[in-house]
Amino acid sequence: MSDRLYRLMERHQKLDRLIAAAQKRRLPDPFEILRLKKIKLAVKDRIAHALRRRSPAH
Repeated sequence: MSDRLYRLMERHQKLDRLIAAAQKRRLPDPFEILRLKKIKLAVKDRIAHALRRRSPAH
């Protein structure tokens, strides 16, 4: 696994933890949660793109 892919996966997991923590707050901020989810989705897309580039063509 490349360093870039590893860092992306770490970031994705960190965002997941941040989202969970934000949702558990007494007064969750829906806009903050939405912002974190959008970032997480963008990171997920970058992971998928990196994995597609690594896999051999069919």
